[in-house]
Amino acid sequence: MQDRQITVIQAAAILVSSIIGVGVLALPLFAVKAAESGAPLVTFLGMLLAFVGLFLITVLGMRFPDKSVIEYSQDIIGKGLASFGSVLIIVFFAVLTSLTAREFGEVVVTSVLRSTPVEVTVIVMLLLAAISTRNEITTIAYIHTFYFPLLLVPVLLIVALSLKNAEAINLLPVWGNESKGMMKGTLTIAALFQGTFVLSAVIPSMNKPQNAMKASIGGMLIAGGLYVIIVAAAVSVFGAEEIKQLLWPTLELAKATSLPANILERLDAAFLAVWVTAVFTTLLSSYFLTIHSISKLFRLKDHKLFSYFILPFVFTMAMLPQNIVEMYEIIVNVGQIGLCITIVYPGLLLLISILRKKRGNSVEKKKVDQNR
Repeated sequence: MQDRQITVIQAAAILVSSIIGVGVLALPLFAVKAAESGAPLVTFLGMLLAFVGLFLITVLGMRFPDKSVIEYSQDIIGKGLASFGSVLIIVFFAVLTSLTAREFGEVVVTSVLRSTPVEVTVIVMLLLAAISTRNEITTIAYIHTFYFPLLLVPVLLIVALSLKNAEAINLLPVWGNESKGMMKGTLTIAALFQGTFVLSAVIPSMNKPQNAMKASIGGMLIAGGLYVIIVAAAVSVFGAEEIKQLLWPTLELAKATSLPANILERLDAAFLAVWVTAVFTTLLSSYFLTIHSISKLFRLKDHKLFSYFILPFVFTMAMLPQNIVEMYEIIVNVGQIGLCITIVYPGLLLLISILRKKRGNSVEKKKVDQNR
C-alpha cells in the first residue's frame, strides 16, 4: 500500500513551483519574438496547450490511482511499447534537468559571479538537487510547499511595483502585429510548463487522488496566471522592440523597479534570490521524476540508488552547449519535441485505456478490501 500523505494543496504547490523556474527570465523574450505586442495572448495560449497535457496525465492518474505512468502504461499498451515510452520519458527529463542547470549556471556567472566557472555553479545546483531527491516524495512535497509562498509573493510584488512605469499602448494590438509566429510561440511557451508531468509520480501518494484535478486546475491557474502577468508587465514597461534586445527581460524588469520611498532602488538582487529558489524546486521535480521513473522501470522499491548514479550523465549533457545562443536553441527545440512525450503520449494512453476499458483499483475499494 502506498504511503498516502500528500494533500491537494501540496500537489498544487508542487505543480506551481515545478513550473516557475529558470525559464521565467527569458519568457517575455520568447513570447515577444512570436507575437510582439500579442505576447500576453501567446503566453495564455501556451498555458492552455500545456493544460491539455496536464489534464490528460491527471485523468490517467485518477484512473490508475496506485500507479505511476511507467507502471500503468504497461497495463495499457504492453511491456514492450511501454518500456520504449518510459525510456523516452526518462531521457527527456534527464535532458530537461541538464538544460535547466546549464541555464541557471549561465545566468549566475553572467549576472552575479562573473569570475566563477559555469561548471562550478552547474555542479553545485545539481548536487543540491541530487541530495534532496534522496528523500521520500512526502518530504519533497513539504519542501515545495515551504518554498511556494517565497516564490509567489516577491514576484507579484515586483510585477505590481513595475506597473507604475507601464504604458498600456505597448500592449496594442492585443493579438500582435504578425500572426504567423503565433503557433510556434504557443509551442515554445507550452514547453516551459512541462514540469507538470511530475504529477504522474505524485498522484499515487495523494491521500485523495480522486481530487487530483482540483490540484491541476489550481496549480495551472496560479503558475499560468503569473506567467501571463509577468509577460504583460514586461511588454507594457519596455515595449516589444526593446524586449527583443534584452536576453533576460524579467531580470531587467526587476532592475527597473524600486520600492516606494526608494527603500530599495533596484530589486534585481532580491529577485535573483527568489529565482535561485525557483530553479532549485524545478530541478528537484525534474531530477526526482527522472530517478523515480528509472526505479519504476526496473521495478525497484527505492529510487535513492539512482540519485548520484545519473549525476555525471546529467552534468555532461549540461556542459555540451558551447554558448548561451546555442543553449537557448537547444532548449526551444528539445521543449517542442518534448510536447510529444508530455501531451501526445498521455493522450494515446488515455484513448487506448478507454477503448480497452483498462482501469486500476480505486483507493476506496482497496481500503475496504484491507479492512475485511
